[in-house]
Amino acid sequence: MYSPFRKVKGETGRHGSKSMWKIFIYRSSSSSSKFDKNDPPKELLCPVYGSLMFDPVVVSSGQTFERTSVQVCKDLGFRPQLPNGSNPDFSTVIPNLALRTTILSWCEKSGAEKPQPPDYYAVESIVRASMASTSSSSTSREDPRIRVSERELLKGVAENPPVLLSHATSELKSRNNHHFYSPSSSEESVIANNSPLLPFNTRPSCYSSSSSQSTSSEIISDEVPSSASTSSEDDYYVAQFKKLDVYDQEQAAISLRKSTRTDEEARVSLCTPRLLSALKPLLVSRYAGVQTNAVAALVNLSLAEVNKVKIVRAGITPLLIDALKGGFEESQEHAAGAIFSLALEDENKTAIGVLGALQPLLHALRSGTERTRHDSAFALYHLTLVQSNRAKLVKLGAANTLLGMLKTSYMAGRVVLVVCNLAVCEEGKMALLDANAVDVLVGILRNGNELDESTRENCVAALYSLSHGSLRFKGMAKEAKAAEVLQMVVERGSERAREKAKRMLVNMRRRVKEEEEEDEEEVDWEGVLDGRVSQTRYRVGRTTHNLNSTEF
Repeated sequence: MYSPFRKVKGETGRHGSKSMWKIFIYRSSSSSSKFDKNDPPKELLCPVYGSLMFDPVVVSSGQTFERTSVQVCKDLGFRPQLPNGSNPDFSTVIPNLALRTTILSWCEKSGAEKPQPPDYYAVESIVRASMASTSSSSTSREDPRIRVSERELLKGVAENPPVLLSHATSELKSRNNHHFYSPSSSEESVIANNSPLLPFNTRPSCYSSSSSQSTSSEIISDEVPSSASTSSEDDYYVAQFKKLDVYDQEQAAISLRKSTRTDEEARVSLCTPRLLSALKPLLVSRYAGVQTNAVAALVNLSLAEVNKVKIVRAGITPLLIDALKGGFEESQEHAAGAIFSLALEDENKTAIGVLGALQPLLHALRSGTERTRHDSAFALYHLTLVQSNRAKLVKLGAANTLLGMLKTSYMAGRVVLVVCNLAVCEEGKMALLDANAVDVLVGILRNGNELDESTRENCVAALYSLSHGSLRFKGMAKEAKAAEVLQMVVERGSERAREKAKRMLVNMRRRVKEEEEEDEEEVDWEGVLDGRVSQTRYRVGRTTHNLNSTEF
């Protein structure tokens, strides 16, 4: 084929000969000097991709290819056969600027559209098809070194691929046919009087085809490479992740992310200790494309129930915490989503808290992007279903932070879930009361006309938990005029909210009545000090006896 660059031998004097690059100017014949609008010259087409080249490069053997085609062939270890029967050498590439100028000139004169960067996966599918055809033609000439029994074995494996384990879905069942889901089956359920309701959310918010904002990590197609459907693909990813070339690492991370995006069986079969170990360095890579796609791929792997404990035990959690604290913005989103997904498993909750995830999640809840804050809130909710994590969060000063967000944040519906969990434990209740939680929650119920019913209900649930066994609650509720708001809930709230509001009102009124009926006396201390018999003044409506005696 034609190339403006060719590799030739050149003399270098006494030092001998060495390879040199010389430029050959292409001159078309008079018959072809006029550009054909319909059929571009073959010299302008990539021999692999078959289209106009966007970024033509000259390889070591002298031919010109599209750069993406060269990269795909190198990634797959494939050297296509050229029309002359030779195979190109892809060890070195040099930009072919002269040919690129020629291509753009042809497009301009012919009115054709300028070439665009080819899709890596589109080129990959073409190369794989070429590899398959080459393989089929080569297998027709059987290698005499392979014994008949080995051929039969290989044929049997091809016809009967390994059976893949189907993993348990991570979907959480809906409750009462409403768009809510129960949290976890943890023994330490939130609030003995029923857990707060969660908005129906089966996956981290970062798990979305539109979640990627960077070009490098964009999911272009829903089609999953066939090679990712077998457990042997683990070898390919491990090898690619261990390469020093950042581009190779990024492309492998993108491929893993794509393969596990919708294929549930692939999530299980690919989540091996070897792959997780090889994936670790990528989670804290300094390159945005590598880190973002690696963390996103881990989110996909974590969606399989059987993988959750395996991932935490592989030592992935500290790396996710590092990505959440100091990773790229999109990596932080995926890191919060991964921690949320892993926290759904009861066995992981304590471990994630011990490893130090609570403080970064609390910070991300306050200052992250919308997706990061969303998933951080749900991660904190599930982690605080465990008492040890509640105590840790209280020591971090979470009460003031959460209540401050309740007053000003549009995320009140998610933040109040964590408040409900803290209100269960004694230290959490004290910290919330110290931070004036009663006034904040009553204010939200009074002014939050735009709140959804689940958020209002959870605010009532938090108040109900704070009222249990607390002598301070009545005074704070009276000061916040909570009785008026609770009466409104009784009249217009949901069934669960009405029940809790009624109980609080009954308890508050009973306490007031007991105080009014309490036999308290006012002593004339001046008379006592003067030595006179005191005149005890009793409350109105009380029968007095022994008026000449002093009662304490």
